[in-house]
Amino acid sequence: MTTFHPRLLRLPRIQVVRKHLTISHHLHRNLASTTTPFDPLSSALSPTSPEPQNATADRAKIIAMEVSNCTNIQQLNQLYAHLIRTYFLELNPAPFHWNNIMRSYTRLEFPTKAQHLYIAMSRAGVMPDTYTLPVILKAFSINFDVAMARQFHSVAKKLGLDSNMFCESGFISMYSKAGEFDNARKVFEQNCERKLGSWNALIGGLSQGGRAKQAIAMFMELKKSGLEPDDVTMVTVTSACGCLGDLYLALQLHKCVFQAKSVEKPDVLMLNSLIDMYGKCGRMDLAYKVFSRMEERNVSSWTSMIVGYAVHGQAHDALECFRCMREADVRPNEVTFVGVLSACVHGGTVNEGKYFFNMMKNVYGIVPKLQHYGCMADLLGRAGLLEEARGMVEEMPMKANVVIWGCLMGASEKYENVKMGEWVAMHLQELEPWNDGVYVVLSNIYASKGLWKEVERIRGIMKERRLAKVPGYSLGTSSD
Repeated sequence: MTTFHPRLLRLPRIQVVRKHLTISHHLHRNLASTTTPFDPLSSALSPTSPEPQNATADRAKIIAMEVSNCTNIQQLNQLYAHLIRTYFLELNPAPFHWNNIMRSYTRLEFPTKAQHLYIAMSRAGVMPDTYTLPVILKAFSINFDVAMARQFHSVAKKLGLDSNMFCESGFISMYSKAGEFDNARKVFEQNCERKLGSWNALIGGLSQGGRAKQAIAMFMELKKSGLEPDDVTMVTVTSACGCLGDLYLALQLHKCVFQAKSVEKPDVLMLNSLIDMYGKCGRMDLAYKVFSRMEERNVSSWTSMIVGYAVHGQAHDALECFRCMREADVRPNEVTFVGVLSACVHGGTVNEGKYFFNMMKNVYGIVPKLQHYGCMADLLGRAGLLEEARGMVEEMPMKANVVIWGCLMGASEKYENVKMGEWVAMHLQELEPWNDGVYVVLSNIYASKGLWKEVERIRGIMKERRLAKVPGYSLGTSSD
């Protein structure tokens, strides 16, 4: 297995009117109040005196730019409230301004406000256009609001917008994210002259929905149709191939990636997807070859390498890669630290794990998520520090999930800790009362300590609840 060689890399530094009253009432009701001082174009938006037509057009441009440049929800709320007070949207009824505000709410991860705004737009009598649909569909997808999306689909059909290229791909993506793949396929098949965007939407939906084989099959159909895949297609397909772990297919797709390269676009995204694909196929030597030949590397490039090494138990290479990443002045993100902590788990390096966990919080200001706490609980449990692991789980700001409790249950069995095993089993039974594994492991812990009466009691509970140990099995998959 090829190891990580930092000297072979070129490490670049990455620089890093009643109707008015009705609308206003409806919009004010859906806006959160804000106390952040922000004076959006107070002079430019002042409606006190009439202005020439050129000045009005300039003001509209400035407003559009300000809406697009809002960096937080407080700014956007206050700017939007100002537009309501000055009747800007009524005086400029073009859908462009509505679309711009909806897009900003969606960008700032407030899709519900975007949906409220669309309702207000409809009540104001402003008809949606081809730019409205993709924005509001993205909001529906984030909220998984399928019922509203179906209604919106009906509106799009009545207006004749459903066959538009951007709208069609938006509906396919939305239905796919909701798990309604049949509806996504129906939308895809209703248009005989499909554009590449619709193919990408369906392939991406299948891949992200856990249907990797179907995604590969659709890619084959795309190739037969005469259309050439682009970088978006290849990123999606390589991801599906990684899920299958099919090395032969991975080598074929590598060729397609080279064919899809564009002079106008940087190829970092596609190369990152190749690294991830080879890592999931178990070939970190090939992943390293792609990585070492990249002219530009971003945080995803480094993270893919670190995670790949960590998953395959190459803890030293993962940590060496992380060291080089920091030397290259690339700021790690939360996913990077999941890989780093996973490497510490596989390497059994408790002190390094604690060091990197504290570094994540204190140096980079990253708030630990459930995955980070899970890695630390697993690390401490494997090292036999069960009480310390228990303390960390109890002090977590969120509830532990089944994965974390499972790690602690395995550690309790390894170190034959009855007290810890009973405590973990209690929580696991609350989360998954149907899971036979909890009872089996707890029974094994009792047996290791010679507590045969407790073993008999556990087996009695399993009989009473009709729980039986499910036999394990392995399943080989391929793209065929």
